[in-house]
Amino acid sequence: MTLRFIAALWVIAALTLHAGCGSSPGPKPAELTEIQPKATLKILWQGSVGSAGKGVLFPAIAGNAVYAAGADGNVSGFDAATGKAGASIEAGQRISGGVGLGGDLVLLGTPKGEVLAFDRESKLLWKTQLSSEVLAPPEAQDGIVVVRSGDGRIHGLNVATGKSMWIYQRATPALSVRTHAGVVLHRGAVFAGFPGGRLVALSLSNGNVGWEGVVALPRGTTELERVADVTSLPLVDGKQVCAAAFQGRVACFDVLRGTQLWTREVSSVAGIGADVRYLYVTDDRDAVLALDKASGASIWRQDKLAGRTVSAPLALGSYVVVGDLEGYVHLLSREDGSFAARIATDGSAINAPPVALGATSFLVQTRDGGVFAIAVQ
Repeated sequence: MTLRFIAALWVIAALTLHAGCGSSPGPKPAELTEIQPKATLKILWQGSVGSAGKGVLFPAIAGNAVYAAGADGNVSGFDAATGKAGASIEAGQRISGGVGLGGDLVLLGTPKGEVLAFDRESKLLWKTQLSSEVLAPPEAQDGIVVVRSGDGRIHGLNVATGKSMWIYQRATPALSVRTHAGVVLHRGAVFAGFPGGRLVALSLSNGNVGWEGVVALPRGTTELERVADVTSLPLVDGKQVCAAAFQGRVACFDVLRGTQLWTREVSSVAGIGADVRYLYVTDDRDAVLALDKASGASIWRQDKLAGRTVSAPLALGSYVVVGDLEGYVHLLSREDGSFAARIATDGSAINAPPVALGATSFLVQTRDGGVFAIAVQ
């Protein structure tokens, strides 16, 4: 077996597949060594929600409000600046994917395929049954709620009633990585990555395809080797939109026409981030890479977190933020990828990407339900 195949085997086995479930210990996590701090990470406030269980739950931020949920269906609101408790919601059933916000709605999905819409006063406004489980937070814009279901469909729902407005569906390969990535809404378009290495731009109003780009092409002789799925959220950055594929590439496209701008051979499950200069990606061996945003050329690589199930990167000022499987938050220098600071949370995994709270602060949610607002000083 090739090294590429072996790497593919443990990464896919560690995830739930459409073809079944499996687990693998993967490589031994790298031990953390002492660093010479260049900055300080400080916990501004922390809260607690229920455990994420076996799923990934994404928190949401809108203005001065933070919402986070546990798999048991309890959603807690916090003041973004102080952590003071706000409105809470009891869904009355298990939820999956986390919290989506749109206008005045708090949006939730369930393993049974329901979408629940609450107002900010915790009143249930409507619920809609979809074709399969909801693994990512619903999103809303311009009067339409967009939800991705586990069977690969994307649903456009009326924001006021939850009634179906359109459905986009495409064929799914026999073997693909189970993904918790949803959709990105941007200026009347819906961007979503798919199994088989495709990035699709849809019209928000009717679900029609605007363009389709090839992030990666399946390669190899076995079904396992030919898995080339976009498993993380695309990133819209100015005039380009970028995506990363497992056993594939990072690729950027013109946001309007879908013309491919550049590609780089990098395999990623966790995903990407960007700032005004660089695009950052966590690869499938838990290295964090910085690439030139205009060309894809390599700038630096931080590989001292191997096997630590590193999250997607968040670019924040002069730094890049990632979390790991033991609840550590690592701050990397934007210039060379060196460790600038580190802080512990509650010891459980940070699977969802860190989310920016402001220019110098961010939020992480752990698998055990810890919600931490952290500042860079």
